[in-house]
Amino acid sequence: MQTQKIFLPGGAGLVGQNLIARLKARGYSNIVVFDKHVTNTAILRSLHPDIEVVEVDLSKSGPWQKRFSEADVVVMLQAHIGGLDYADFVANNITSTEHILSTMKTDRPPYLVHISSSVVKSIADDFYTRSKIIQEEIVLKNGIDCPILRPTLMFGWFDRKHLGWLSRFMQKTPFFPIPGNGRFMRQPLFVGDFCDIIISCIESRKAGGIFNISGQEKIDYIDMIRVIKKATHSSTRIIKIPYNVFYGLLWLWSLVDKNPPFTTQQLEALVAKDEFEVIDWPAIFNVKSTPFEQAVAQTFTHPIYSKVSLDF
Repeated sequence: MQTQKIFLPGGAGLVGQNLIARLKARGYSNIVVFDKHVTNTAILRSLHPDIEVVEVDLSKSGPWQKRFSEADVVVMLQAHIGGLDYADFVANNITSTEHILSTMKTDRPPYLVHISSSVVKSIADDFYTRSKIIQEEIVLKNGIDCPILRPTLMFGWFDRKHLGWLSRFMQKTPFFPIPGNGRFMRQPLFVGDFCDIIISCIESRKAGGIFNISGQEKIDYIDMIRVIKKATHSSTRIIKIPYNVFYGLLWLWSLVDKNPPFTTQQLEALVAKDEFEVIDWPAIFNVKSTPFEQAVAQTFTHPIYSKVSLDF
């Protein structure tokens, strides 16, 4: 299995960086990453100089598409998560998917694992949700028999958004603002567990199907913040801010930062009261689920990876 050639479009992002570390730990070395983010590919090269990295915009057709005939496995990771321009979501989540799938229409297509998102079943309506719904529909209509994994909010090594950004913000400010009462239920998923699921798919050649990969624990947003504060030994003080005031501050922030780490759309998604299906994915994929507090501790105490954060 370890001699397989594994292609990771979007592999310089959060899941890709974690997946590469775990694939290499299991003896895999024939890995090729396709990603356009110059800063993150530089980080990847510095950590794994033995991995081939192709810097390319997957939303644009080009010679890179011919390379996919070499692949034994493709894990489709490319995703645009935050931002203010819907065109970016279309390019990175939809157009890139169409281009990648077009390269796989051969007599012997590689084994595909598609990384979708739990937001396709969300009641929220934002750019990320809309584009991920369309992306998953494209994969289903393409006809390739592949597992479709729908993870919830992920955290772990290299996290540039979500819990990673929150932890760094804690270190910079004496006060940590919480919208409203902070009682917004989350189902955070440790990216290390999610990578183990992907590897399980690769090694078992898991057949097609849609799998909702939710965090096994339900935890309120404010309690998540408290766990992070404890793990990072932060001295910041948690304060609650009325929702409308919090929203207004984010809106003002967006006027001066065209790529803010947290947007009003993401705030609306936070309070949308989504609750996603919890399946027994540890049994289905034969992997272990890491308890939330233990996973947070691993995230922020690794001697190398906990000190590395990706660019937005």
